[in-house]
Amino acid sequence: MSLADALALSALDQAQAIRRGELGSEELARGYLERIGRANARLSAFVSVFERGGLRAAHAKDDEAVRARRAGRQGELAPFHGVSIGVKDLNLVRGSRTRFGSAGTRLPLAPMDDKTTAQLRRGGFVLLGKLATSEVGAMPVTEPDIHAPTRNPWDLEHTSGGSSGGSGTAVAAGLLPIAQGSDGAGSIRIPSSFCHLFGFKPSRGRVANAFGFRDQSILYTDGPMAHSVADAAALLDVMAGETVGKRHWAPPPSARFGELAEQPPKRLRVRVARATSLAPIDPEIADAVEQVVRALTGLGHDVEEGALVDADLQEFLPLWQHQIATMPLMDWHRVQPITRWLYEGGRHLREGDMQALQRDLELRVERWFGAGVDLWVMPTVPRLPPRVGEFRVAEGGDPAEAFQRAAVLGAFTAPFNICGYPAASYPAAVSTGGLPIGVQLAGRAYADATVLAVARSLEHVLPHAGRRAAFERGLD
Repeated sequence: MSLADALALSALDQAQAIRRGELGSEELARGYLERIGRANARLSAFVSVFERGGLRAAHAKDDEAVRARRAGRQGELAPFHGVSIGVKDLNLVRGSRTRFGSAGTRLPLAPMDDKTTAQLRRGGFVLLGKLATSEVGAMPVTEPDIHAPTRNPWDLEHTSGGSSGGSGTAVAAGLLPIAQGSDGAGSIRIPSSFCHLFGFKPSRGRVANAFGFRDQSILYTDGPMAHSVADAAALLDVMAGETVGKRHWAPPPSARFGELAEQPPKRLRVRVARATSLAPIDPEIADAVEQVVRALTGLGHDVEEGALVDADLQEFLPLWQHQIATMPLMDWHRVQPITRWLYEGGRHLREGDMQALQRDLELRVERWFGAGVDLWVMPTVPRLPPRVGEFRVAEGGDPAEAFQRAAVLGAFTAPFNICGYPAASYPAAVSTGGLPIGVQLAGRAYADATVLAVARSLEHVLPHAGRRAAFERGLD
C-alpha cells in the first residue's frame, strides 16, 4: 500500500498491518514526522517532537515484530505495537521537559514516565512528541504564551478547543492516528467536538491518575481521542490496564472495552437536555442533537425530554480555582492573566471546604441524572468553535470576564467531571460553514461500556469517520 493509504488507516488497522509485516512502524513514524515538519508551524499541535527517539523506537518495534513473526508469536505483541502517538504536555515523558503550557514551570527533564505515559509504552506505542495544552489545562482553548495558538485543521481561523487542543488538532490534521488527552471539565470532549473526533472521558477510577494522586474525588482523568469508537475503546483498554499493566480501582468490565463496544446495547432509557441557562444553543448544534435523538429512537431506545442540571459557574468555580492553585512547581508571576486570576482566587481555599463543596455538587448531579435513566444526550458545547484569540485578555483587560465567557464552553461537560460519570463527544455533524459539531453521550457511574456501545451503534446509522478535514487531504 502507499504511504498515504497507510497513514489513513485506523490505529488498530495499522497495528494489524505491522503484525502481518505489511507495514513498518518506522515507515509510519517517518510519514507522520514528515507531515509534522510540514504542518506544525501552521497548527501548533506539537510543542516538542521526538524525531530521533521516535525513529529509534519505531526501528526497534520493527525488529521485534520480525522476531515475533518468525516465532509465530505475533499475536502476543502489544495491542498498538509500532503505532505512533503523542502525549499531552501535562504528562511526563522520560528524558523530555514538561512545560504545562506555561512559561511559569520550573521542571527539569523528566527522569521517568508518569503512569499514563508508561501505560502507552506498554501498549506498544511509539511516542513522537508532546502535544499542546492550554496553560496548566485551565482554559477550553489552547492559546498559551509559550507558542502560537493551536489552530483547528477544519478552519485555521478557529480554535481546536482545549485543554487537549494539541491532541485534537494532531489527529484531525492527520499528524497522528490517535492521541491521549485529559479532561477536568471537558478538555477531551470540547476539542473532540471542535475537531470532529470521538473523545471519551472515562469514569473516575477507571484510569490511574498520571501522577499517582489519590483520585476518589479528583476532577480530571486521562482518556482517548480518535477517529473511531473502536480505536478509542482499544486505547481505553490500554490506559485502564485491561490489556497491559494493572487495573485501577473502578469495577472491572465484563470483557475488554474493545469487545464490549461491538455488542449492541440493550434497550435504554435515554433523556435529552437541549438547553443551558448559560448560553443560547447554535441552531445547527440543536439540529445535530435532534439527529442523534432520532437515530437512538430508531435503534429502539426509549427517549424522553429532560433539562440540564441546575448549577451555575459560580458554584463550580472554587473547585477549579483550587485545582489550579495546587499545581506544583509554578512561578505564578510568569503565568497568563487568567491563570493568575484563578490562582489568586484559589490559593486561600481550604481542602476540607472544597471536599464538602464537591460532595454537595456530586449529590446534586447524581440526583439529577435520575434513577432508572441509562443515558443522557445533549450538545457537547453550546456553540461552534470560536475564532482564535476570542478569549485573550487585552492589556488592562478583565481576566474574570474573559474566563467566564470561555467557561460557557464547558456548560454541558463539567457536570460529568463533578460526579465522575463516563461521557463522550460523538462527531455527529458538520455545519454549513464547515465546522464540526459534537453531541455528548453520558452514562451512569462505571457504565463506560454502555456509552461506547451506544456510540458504536450510532456509527452504523450516522457514519462520520470518512469525513476528514481538508487540511489533512492537502498533506498527501
